Amino acid sequence: MTPDLFPEHFEGLTRLPGFAAGTAMELWAAVQNIEAAAPFRQMVTPWGKSMSVGMTNCGAAGWITDRTGYRYTATDPETGQTWPAMPEVFLKLAQDAATHGGFQNFTPDACLINRYTPGARMTLHQDRNERDFDAPIVSVSLGLPATFLWGGAARTDKTNHILLENSDVLVWGGPARLYFHGILPLKEGDHPLTGRARINLTFRKAM
Repeated sequence: MTPDLFPEHFEGLTRLPGFAAGTAMELWAAVQNIEAAAPFRQMVTPWGKSMSVGMTNCGAAGWITDRTGYRYTATDPETGQTWPAMPEVFLKLAQDAATHGGFQNFTPDACLINRYTPGARMTLHQDRNERDFDAPIVSVSLGLPATFLWGGAARTDKTNHILLENSDVLVWGGPARLYFHGILPLKEGDHPLTGRARINLTFRKAM
């Protein structure tokens, strides 16, 4: 683990530049193993629109969306199998990052894995399908850089534009747990680790 020496603080959010650098290759290998068991897919929103981001999960619960709504499930609806177990390297990174961000004793039970390719984006949204809003969110970036949008309690609040590069980690929680956030369309590129993609690991206490 590479310790973060220069955290950046925004309202309710801490950016830990390069925090995952020491385990990036191990994290990427784990993502590929998870993909083999639970492939990335472009899920459909309740309004019938396919998301531009490929998604899969690991852990005791996985986040999904379809025409019936947003929710967590214990099994992958495409395979009928339980989601792959959360790798130890994932859990340790999430817990270490949460501690650096000011949140002790974080034990995530869900990791949503997003794969962005050039042009993919994530519109402003809240993470509000979890049962425990006292636990923080930990978000890890691998591969191509992206611009993270960090807003406020209302969708119309002004957003900060935060550059996220390979191995950067974000932590937010407390009063900012339900702040709106998103990702601008990914720019074209080719990263030595992930190729023409950005991988985002989002750790949550879901159940």
